[in-house]
Amino acid sequence: MRRKIPGTDLLIAFETSARHQSFTRAAEELCLTQSAVCRQIAALEDYLGILLFNRVKKRVTLSEAGLLYAKQVREYLKQMEHDTLSLMAHRGAGGVLELAVIPTFAARWLIPRLADFHARNPAITLDLTTRAEPFMFTDTPFDAAIHFGDPVWPGAITEYLFGEEMVPVCSPALLDGAMQIDPEQLETLPLLHQSARPGAWREWFEVAGRPNVNAMGGSRYELFSLLVEAARAGLGVALMPRFFVLNEIASGELLIPSPYVLHNQRSYYLVYPQNKVGSPSLQVFCQWLRDQASAYRVEIEPNPSAAKNAVTGQ
Repeated sequence: MRRKIPGTDLLIAFETSARHQSFTRAAEELCLTQSAVCRQIAALEDYLGILLFNRVKKRVTLSEAGLLYAKQVREYLKQMEHDTLSLMAHRGAGGVLELAVIPTFAARWLIPRLADFHARNPAITLDLTTRAEPFMFTDTPFDAAIHFGDPVWPGAITEYLFGEEMVPVCSPALLDGAMQIDPEQLETLPLLHQSARPGAWREWFEVAGRPNVNAMGGSRYELFSLLVEAARAGLGVALMPRFFVLNEIASGELLIPSPYVLHNQRSYYLVYPQNKVGSPSLQVFCQWLRDQASAYRVEIEPNPSAAKNAVTGQ
């Protein structure tokens, strides 16, 4: 049965015209004459039986149907271009995996380890896009995601990677030569917060035996990467996942002024849709990530055997 799909040349002419809201500018971009673009738009409208543009004198604007169709066609052409470039780049071997990742996790934990993945799997390309919140895989091009939170993601499989321990860090200059201070002293310093975790400092002070401290004051930053820079600049004490600041601690740029650790109840997970289980490239990446996470758990978790098993989202 022949598919009811208009020609790609008509769709390209339409998407370009819709983007510019002009047949003349679309013609310039496509290196065609204006009359040629007009004929392609007319042919597409005849094919669909719907007017995509309102024509008033010499101006054209998208109709309501045209607005909706333009968005859909743009995504279709974008995906087709992506798939074509991927096929050309790999000559049919390997492939491209689209990953949604948490920004600072990607920069501080995942990317430093990717050289090993690429050395082992040169035919697989990883494209990383930052996404901090859960989403529906059916509405995106992503093959997998790295998620921080609970092991619940509708229609997807979640696999535990590792937990998170939060430690206070600050510039040595903030302590006037001291290496460590008591929690009572720490509460007098400026506290730096991550916007999405407003109660983290309160929980840390409870662990440190100071449950009645008002720990809500201080500057807030959207990303942990900004918190790191603020702490390095001596603006205050930041509460950070330990693995985000290992390099700064090793170099002496930051230190841990108090030994108390807040163990977060949430964890990091690998998430991928159930219909991608059979993807060879994805399974190669998943196994590599499992191995990396397992090695890291040995470093940070006193009882690695307590690690959680994979959970299938319902």
